[in-house]
Amino acid sequence: MQQTDSDSKTTSVKDVEQLGTFAAIASLSYVFWICGGMEMVERLAFYGVRSLAGIYGTDSVKDGGLGLVGAEIGTILSVWYFAQGIIPVFTGGLSDRLGYKETIFLSTVFKILGYLFMAWFASFWGFFAGALVIALGTGIFKPGIQGTIAKATNRKNSSVAWGIFYQTVNIGGFLGPMMAGYLRQTEWDNVFYACAAIISLNFLLLLTYKEPDKEERLALRAERKASGTKKHSLITESWRELTRPVVLIYMLLFTGFWFMLLIYWDLGPLYFRDWVDTSTIVRDIWGSETPGAFARTFFVMDHAGTKIMPEGIVNINAMLIMVFCFLVAGFSAKMKAANAMAVGTFLAASALIMIGGFNAAWVMVIGVVIFSLGEMLSSPKCLEFLANIAPSDKKAMYLGFANLPFALGALIEGFTGQYFYGKYAAIDQVARDHMIQTGTPVTAANAIPVGDAFERLVTQTGMPANDLMNELYAHYNIGTMFYIMAFIGILSAIGLYYYGRWTYKSAQQE
Repeated sequence: MQQTDSDSKTTSVKDVEQLGTFAAIASLSYVFWICGGMEMVERLAFYGVRSLAGIYGTDSVKDGGLGLVGAEIGTILSVWYFAQGIIPVFTGGLSDRLGYKETIFLSTVFKILGYLFMAWFASFWGFFAGALVIALGTGIFKPGIQGTIAKATNRKNSSVAWGIFYQTVNIGGFLGPMMAGYLRQTEWDNVFYACAAIISLNFLLLLTYKEPDKEERLALRAERKASGTKKHSLITESWRELTRPVVLIYMLLFTGFWFMLLIYWDLGPLYFRDWVDTSTIVRDIWGSETPGAFARTFFVMDHAGTKIMPEGIVNINAMLIMVFCFLVAGFSAKMKAANAMAVGTFLAASALIMIGGFNAAWVMVIGVVIFSLGEMLSSPKCLEFLANIAPSDKKAMYLGFANLPFALGALIEGFTGQYFYGKYAAIDQVARDHMIQTGTPVTAANAIPVGDAFERLVTQTGMPANDLMNELYAHYNIGTMFYIMAFIGILSAIGLYYYGRWTYKSAQQE
């Protein structure tokens, strides 16, 4: 399966024998590591806000949150993530034409402004505006940085390279929630100001950055200009490449994987906050002792060291990827890309079933481990696959396409996930419904401020909070929605497996 273009080299989905893990690491250039550093900084700031967006939006106003219901914060997240995913589909080609360094600089300016908007305007519309500006900045940033990675690697080291790159994503993804989990217990504004300061560090890293093959890009531009060759419009050219069957079918199938990842990232913190008693983990590890300052920070505990915050449980995922992704990437180098993505998607779906089936803290930890293994198999292979089939002068464009499954998954999950969770699984709404079923007038129950209903029910029943939580969890079948989400992932895994058989069969016929 090939593509030939007058301005592009022939590309293929055929696999190439990869270097060993450590030989591949040794072959990577300094530009690759600079890009890894910029990605780590950008993700540290991004996940500092993103991992807590649902909590910030739905926390009560008296606790510093926005006091929004699930549908409201779901609207923000849905539009935010969809915009962030769809923008690179078209800005990827812009990076190829204008230069990667220039677009990375511009993206950093937008992202600083976005975090400042969130700090300055603590309201639905203020957070919404900040989210959209961050989405624009992220949408411009990704094709430039990923296009550089594609130019700085080759087919023999690409599997390990993309695994390490994804590892740097998760170093930032691990440190961001750790930082935010500490700062939000002081003031929410501190989270947003810290993220604006952190992302500005990329201006310093840009001073050491050099775009690979820049001379080739400028020479091609000059050649086209001298010959009078008319360049296709960016939108037309992007659409032509995107509608290639090998690209378009893949985009649709991988949407299921991103849908599940977003369920984990967006609903995981809410689910762990509402239904999981993480104090059992602290007691099992530290007994009657109070964890030290380092442990409280590293594991994202409350300041008293009595429980692990919701973002701490979610953060196990980033910690595992941060440490082990290059090893999994070395292993998956022996697998066909589509098969690795199919297995990874299936593992992630299985983990959601486990998480939804129980609310025991240690079961959550096991579920997150399985989910993380699935992510390590799937997500880096997505970037590697698209980079390898992209024409040499369209690397950023194709890696911009990698965000389309994210955009589609976000559009579906951002609203539906938050809406259904807020309506049927959020402990605040479940407690409110339970009050009504046990005799509280509807008007009185609905008059309780968002985020306060469970505390009111604890007072009303006189039951210990954990006992009441477990009773409500069992009675209202809270985990059912996770089974539905996992089913979508299983269908995606099956589709990716058969997609792989089709593409590799076609490649063998070349």
